[in-house]
Amino acid sequence: MSKLATLATALLLAANLAGANTLRWAAQNDVQTLDPHSQNHSATATITGYAYEGLTRYTEKFDVEPALATKWTYVTPTQLRFDLRRGVKFHDGTPFTADDVVFSLQRIKHPASNMIIYASGIKEVKKIDSHTVDFILDGPNPVLTRNLTYVRIMSKAWAQKNRNENPQDFKAKEDTYASRNAMGTGPFRITGWTPDQKLTMVANKDWWDKPSGNISAVTYLPIKSDATRVAALLSGDLDLLTDLPPQDVAKLKADPRLKVIDGPENRTIFFALDASSDEIKGSSVKGKNPFKDRRVREALSIAIDREAIKRSLMRGLSIPAAVMVAPVTYGWSAELDTVAKPDVARAKQLLADAGYAEGFEVPLACPNDRYVNDEEICQAVVAMWARIGVKARLTTQPMTQHSAAMQRFELPLYMYGWGVTTFDAQYTLQDIVHTKTGGVDGKGNFSRVSDAKVDALVQQMKVETDVPKRLALMQEALKRTRDEFLFIPIHHQVRPWAMRAGVTIPHSANDAPQAKWATVK
Repeated sequence: MSKLATLATALLLAANLAGANTLRWAAQNDVQTLDPHSQNHSATATITGYAYEGLTRYTEKFDVEPALATKWTYVTPTQLRFDLRRGVKFHDGTPFTADDVVFSLQRIKHPASNMIIYASGIKEVKKIDSHTVDFILDGPNPVLTRNLTYVRIMSKAWAQKNRNENPQDFKAKEDTYASRNAMGTGPFRITGWTPDQKLTMVANKDWWDKPSGNISAVTYLPIKSDATRVAALLSGDLDLLTDLPPQDVAKLKADPRLKVIDGPENRTIFFALDASSDEIKGSSVKGKNPFKDRRVREALSIAIDREAIKRSLMRGLSIPAAVMVAPVTYGWSAELDTVAKPDVARAKQLLADAGYAEGFEVPLACPNDRYVNDEEICQAVVAMWARIGVKARLTTQPMTQHSAAMQRFELPLYMYGWGVTTFDAQYTLQDIVHTKTGGVDGKGNFSRVSDAKVDALVQQMKVETDVPKRLALMQEALKRTRDEFLFIPIHHQVRPWAMRAGVTIPHSANDAPQAKWATVK
């Protein structure tokens, strides 16, 4: 039996078991874990967000609204009181209380968590009574309620029963009960997950809120092959496809059985470089690190023809990038995001001035199942860098392996993509640009970037409540990151979704389809 026939059979069985209103959804990559406090990975956060909820959540327009909290009030500028929603139950029927909030905030701040950025600025959480908690802050926190949309609340009793008081240590390949099972309060219950094959969910009939859609079950399939994903949609075996190969978009738009919607994503694709180590592991240069030299970093950047990548590989579905946040992010400006034209001659001269007239060899690591045309983009950039004498030895692997290696600091030069989940530039600047401190700041900085000026700006913006002043701080930090070539941005993604004509679901700039807002007929 062919892979496509096997897929069709599995989907048919899932649909029959779940009922008529099953949403059959496929994308390129799988979730990394079901532990909501382990990995800051967008596909993982999207799926776990079906089962788990925060005190706050986003509307369709990404405004913040109450979720497990009904309201919040500032007692002082650094003490925020949350009134918790009463009558809410976890999927196993146990009641949601303040104890679960205190426990979840402590858990997400554990060193094994890669989600600690969302607890930034929170000194302590105090239980006032069974449905009231106070957040004690390090200082004024202008993005707190946005951060809390991703602090998902887990059942304390369930975690203790299953010996999962601490989050899964993903980079150490730890396997836990919470990494394979879920216990939240959300609109869907996760009923099964076979990694790299299928994840199933059913609607939570006891959810405290009411969905606007009619979905009773979701079957999520990670399908790495572009051709197989598209074939499954065309054959009627899928309802929704959110990882469209750019070369197939026109064909899918022309099919009367389908509809395609698109919009800008809050994600920037870039290369990260280890500019702090004394020597690059695997490089032909011994005893020193070429990436420490700004001229080398600039040469690598201006050797890339971003418009050619947009035209040939992305079929127009990208926005060439100069800065590390996308246009949908607060802090972005068109003036900052002006991309320099590729200049091979100048790049060669910069390398020569830095002492690398003959170029050098360096390893390059890329995922092959995460971003749109990720492996193809890396192959194209390898050829572009070869024109200036830099030989990049490309290795590719699935994102799960790529991410773990990245978190172990094993990759001196690698592709990564960063979505701004808070839609606020501080999130990027604090998590991946700020110097790694061992705490919240720099938690996602796996290339050991360190710039004292950016650090100082981040510290100021974290507590600045004057809106114009805070915007100026973010833009100055974005400009500094750009001008020092601390990273090499490639583009901001534009994301088309394809679906059966009978499916309705709003497009989301965070590339996170919400089945609670979807209808099928």
